[in-house]
Amino acid sequence: MSHLDIALAAIKTGTLLLGSLITFLSLKAYRRTGSRSLRSLGIGFGLVTVGALLAGVGHQFTSLTLAQSVVIESALTLVGFAVIVYSLYAD
Repeated sequence: MSHLDIALAAIKTGTLLLGSLITFLSLKAYRRTGSRSLRSLGIGFGLVTVGALLAGVGHQFTSLTLAQSVVIESALTLVGFAVIVYSLYAD
């Protein structure tokens, strides 16, 4: 395992932890308030976080190349950000 692989794993782990915390807090706030926009915000951050997780797992534990893993992560990040933008405009 190279230094770059270790750095990538560490950064993905940090992204997973912080993304999970943001998702948890957003959904907790949704349950407390019932605000649909907070639910959408939590879902959006959840998608971004799952994208980072799948990219890391795909690259480290499957035969996916780094480029294929980045495409998966980028697609889920795009969808997650679209949901986050929706949450900012939803009533």
